[in-house]
Amino acid sequence: MRIILHIDMDAFFAAVEERNRPRLKGLPIVVGADPKGGNGRGVVSTANYKAREYGIHSAMPISEAWRRAKKAEIEGKPRAVFIGGSFGEYDKVSRAIMGHVRASGQGFEQTSIDEAYLDVSRLGNYEAAIALAKKIKARIRRTQKLTCSVGIAPNKMVAKIASDMQKPNGLTVVRPAEVQRFLDPLPVRKIPGIGPKAEVELTTMGVRTVRDMRELPKTELLERFGKWGEGMWESARGIDESELVEEHEAKSVGAQETLEEDTLNSNTLVQLLSKLAKDVYTEASGGDVPFRTVAITVRFADFETKTRAHTVLGKIKSEKEFAGEALKLFLPFLDKRENPKRKNIRLMGVRAEHFLHQRPLF
Repeated sequence: MRIILHIDMDAFFAAVEERNRPRLKGLPIVVGADPKGGNGRGVVSTANYKAREYGIHSAMPISEAWRRAKKAEIEGKPRAVFIGGSFGEYDKVSRAIMGHVRASGQGFEQTSIDEAYLDVSRLGNYEAAIALAKKIKARIRRTQKLTCSVGIAPNKMVAKIASDMQKPNGLTVVRPAEVQRFLDPLPVRKIPGIGPKAEVELTTMGVRTVRDMRELPKTELLERFGKWGEGMWESARGIDESELVEEHEAKSVGAQETLEEDTLNSNTLVQLLSKLAKDVYTEASGGDVPFRTVAITVRFADFETKTRAHTVLGKIKSEKEFAGEALKLFLPFLDKRENPKRKNIRLMGVRAEHFLHQRPLF
């Protein structure tokens, strides 16, 4: 019998901020870009559950989040708190939590800073899996003063959906015989991989729930969605044979920032590049793992995006060398070599890539 747990921290960034700043307890918290009084650029990283009551959610433009927060304030609701975020702190807390989780099961896969899967099939039954999930939740609560939600199911897909059903601090169990009954009434967007475009296409086909999708012939899904149609057909039936990937080789560590105003001012851009390079180098070298490749991303005001990378012989030896290589890649964007139309720049990003051996998760 296969038994998978999906552990998902509740509004992780915002929860860490609330834990570290007791004065914020109970207030709507939005972590993300500076809203600049409604004129800010960038997006929301995380909104806690109080802020979500205002219609604010992750990936929303920060300007829209600000407008919704002000509307709620006018209606007499508590003022939302906007925070830039302490990503070094979030990473530190994540490593501690994932260390606990990893030590608890047979197989482990971390999929993001605040999510992971456990394969606990060796426990042999769901009662033991539920008991383990409760222990994990209690330990995280005791050691970190944070909550998580857990889904338990026969595979990764159903476990992930289940973990989202009773947030915050939820525990949802879907046994093998319950999978179809659990999935059928859900909107199709609950299926991982079905985004807004696919949802619109499915709606034109009269498909709104998983049950609707399950009742479609496989051939019709294949005709409309190609190869992904078969995956949709399987997902609607709760089929997911994907295994946990226990070790992830670090592919890259990066950071990017949207400028407050589109610009081609060299001083402004070089200063931002230096800041990003420092942040990325600190994060990339935190596990004392060498890397060889420096990469940058430049997005122009018209949203055209370009990436450039350079791989050195040996390894990057210092922050100064890393920043210098990033600057060499960027300078052509200030003139006709990479920017012949002299377009203003909207966003910049820096990445460290090609780690020479596996970067530890903890």
